[in-house]
Amino acid sequence: QLQASGGGLVQAGGSLRLSCADSERTFSVYAMGWFRQAPGKDREFVAAISWGGGTKVYADSVKGRFTISRDNAKNTMYLQMNSLKPEDTSVYYCARGPRAVTPPEAYDYWGQGTLVTVSS
Repeated sequence: QLQASGGGLVQAGGSLRLSCADSERTFSVYAMGWFRQAPGKDREFVAAISWGGGTKVYADSVKGRFTISRDNAKNTMYLQMNSLKPEDTSVYYCARGPRAVTPPEAYDYWGQGTLVTVSS
């Protein structure tokens, strides 16, 4: 089971750190990803990380502002979000899959979302 947390309300320019905890012992063998979905919009790729953390992929819209990381000893993935913008407002989801790629269809297990709201 994937459990995302850390969302909240923040002013533009602020920071938040999201966490995604995996209750499965097999966490370390999977790639992980973050996606987001705003009301009325499709689910959008944000970032992904390979099982060992050596490969990280970012959407152009968050590159340089967001950092994805993982701690396999804690079965947890993180998303550090800096310089937040109102357009980052979304429900953020974490997902697990075989490779750190962008299409959501490549991920086979999803957690519930955590809401991030950025005020202007």
